[in-house]
Amino acid sequence: MSRDRGQAHTLEGVVAAILLLSSLTFALQVTAVTPLSASTSSQHIENQMQSVADGVLAVSAENGHLKDSVLFWGDKDGDDEFNFYGAPGVYYTNGPPDNEFGEALSMAYGGRAIAYNVYVSYQSGSGSWVTQRMVYRGRPSDNAISASRTVTLYDSDCMLNEDETTDESRCLDDGDPSDGNDWTKSDFYAPDLPDSDGLYNVVRVEVVAWRM
Repeated sequence: MSRDRGQAHTLEGVVAAILLLSSLTFALQVTAVTPLSASTSSQHIENQMQSVADGVLAVSAENGHLKDSVLFWGDKDGDDEFNFYGAPGVYYTNGPPDNEFGEALSMAYGGRAIAYNVYVSYQSGSGSWVTQRMVYRGRPSDNAISASRTVTLYDSDCMLNEDETTDESRCLDDGDPSDGNDWTKSDFYAPDLPDSDGLYNVVRVEVVAWRM
């Protein structure tokens, strides 16, 4: 009698183990990773931000707005403090530049809980790269993406005024000092590369974006 009972308990244990394994197998099959899972969703959003940044830079470079943005530089208050127009210091903290490139950034990321910084890197006379902030909204998070585009500046290029018109008295070849204008290329953040024969400098505009 005791032997029959032991066999019955053993059989019950085997059946229970089979049922447990079957349940685990079924659960794993129905909970496969989908685009809605946390890790995949995060990567999907980062990929979208990357594509948007690449697109904004590409379109802005194609229509000339990206180059205009790096020349959107002047002494707004007449105190010999040159910076990007609209910047409280040497960079924007509250919004994008008030120009076509800034509008493209605002349309791409505005109202989507996405922060971004924009940096302009240029070559120094020694050949090293130096970074100038164009837009700064804080320290990027670990999931930040980065996209960049190169802009070539020539001696014949001129600064833009605050209304985005070209100021031919403030060009990279020193411009025309007439009418009391004492602008020189030393007032610009990027230096003139030596022995460049018409080429002034090569700058790189980088957009770094992250979710807040």
